[in-house]
Amino acid sequence: MSDHITRYSVMPIPPSEAHSTSFQIGSIRLSVEYRRLTDAIAAAVQLESADGNERGQTTELDDRGVSVHVFGMQDGEEREFLRFDCFEEDPHYHYISWRDKSNEMLHMDPVAMGDPVGFALDCIEQRLPALLVRAGASEVASDVDVAALRKVLPKVRDEATRLRRADVAASRSAEASG
Repeated sequence: MSDHITRYSVMPIPPSEAHSTSFQIGSIRLSVEYRRLTDAIAAAVQLESADGNERGQTTELDDRGVSVHVFGMQDGEEREFLRFDCFEEDPHYHYISWRDKSNEMLHMDPVAMGDPVGFALDCIEQRLPALLVRAGASEVASDVDVAALRKVLPKVRDEATRLRRADVAASRSAEASG
């Protein structure tokens, strides 16, 4: 039944806070980032070991897109529990449990799920507490203020849209000059 899950033997590449826009919602923080993932970027980061049963793809990487990160406080520190990588080639999402040292990745099917960013934000709006429980953060899930979350999500969506448009404009400019 879990054949659709890739269990990595390393924890995910940390987000770049310098290239992210954050939205605080009570004890939860959403962060929106435009990510580019290449072999060189993956090789430059010292990844923390996890207990997963397979390493997953960490070579031949070349993808990019908007990422939405979900953070909360656990064991006295802020941790990332969910990540939606709304990439162009391989959109996917992660359940991240720092207590269990597990990093599980599930692929998105844009045909079935629609726009990956829309899917991610719908999941966050409609199922964030359940997703956090699945990621091993039940105490964080119990603190989710759904009303406050719903007020902030339009701003998160606007930032994701802005980042996508900036990438499209940069790609067109590069094509025109190349």
